[in-house]
Amino acid sequence: MYTIKRTPQFDAWLKSLRDGMTRIRLVRRLERAQRGALGDVKPVGEGVFEMREFFGPGWRMYYVQREGVLVVMLGGGDKSTQQADITAAQALASTLTTDDEDEDDQDR
Repeated sequence: MYTIKRTPQFDAWLKSLRDGMTRIRLVRRLERAQRGALGDVKPVGEGVFEMREFFGPGWRMYYVQREGVLVVMLGGGDKSTQQADITAAQALASTLTTDDEDEDDQDR
């Protein structure tokens, strides 16, 4: 079991997706991750991981894992913006503090 916390940046990205079915599928992926089934993931550097989805344009969601039970969602994108998304996720991850990760208003 994992606790999933979402940053405001991640929520803004998810909300910006125009296709409601895509949002539903990505949220379901987060629900599976919360139950411990992270699925297809890949490290992308600096402690950031990429959850890979193989539908549509190849959706990606970026996260860091803390203490083995906390996953902090940083952002997302698709294959066409992958490198910029990774760079943004790494930059955001470097600014996280323990206090940021413990804020209750980020719990989902």
